[in-house]
Amino acid sequence: MKPDGLLAKAERALASADLLLSAGDPEGACNRAYYAMFDSARAALLQIAPDFVEIRTHGGLISAFSQHMVKPGHIPVELGKAINATEDMRVAADYKSEPINLENAAWAVAEAHRFVVAVRWLVSRNDKA
Repeated sequence: MKPDGLLAKAERALASADLLLSAGDPEGACNRAYYAMFDSARAALLQIAPDFVEIRTHGGLISAFSQHMVKPGHIPVELGKAINATEDMRVAADYKSEPINLENAAWAVAEAHRFVVAVRWLVSRNDKA
């Protein structure tokens, strides 16, 4: 998949996160917020190196994103921390019996919005280079 396709997928996940949050489903909202960030991170990495398509784990993708996008300053550190925190919430929501409260879910969705916007800007800027 190409960066634009991944960003479109991320935006659909983000729209789903918004709907789930407004419906009072914090676990579902966290799941979709994380996947919006995940697909955006994939898009950013593919923009700089097509071989990043080979990354097979969530941890591997987040680590590569941190190394190639956050550490060089292409993406703010706060957003690098946000994908980690949102992934932790997603794991708790999907696999554990810990409830996610609406306030935390709202934070995750808001951070996912910021994340997707930042990556879309980065990808569009690199398309023009």
